[in-house]
Amino acid sequence: MESKLPISLDWTTDEVIAVIQFFETVEKAYKQGVEREKLLSEYRRFKEIVPSKSGEKQLFKQYDEELNISSFQVIKKVREGNEKVIKMERG
Repeated sequence: MESKLPISLDWTTDEVIAVIQFFETVEKAYKQGVEREKLLSEYRRFKEIVPSKSGEKQLFKQYDEELNISSFQVIKKVREGNEKVIKMERG
């Protein structure tokens, strides 16, 4: 599936790659599941690039609407749980 990834022209190439990797990992949580630590690590890097909550919400909304998923729910599950693998169900 070809999706439009939310990126900023202000980011460096490395930052763009990190954000894309984060969103691909979020999507993978719905497809097959991902390791909790990998997701946490990529989310931490994402937050270095997008530190504001409003910026995060805006990017999540853009990406989520495209794929009918919830990045917020993935992060919530990672933070609240202790499963080694995060697997989401489409609702």
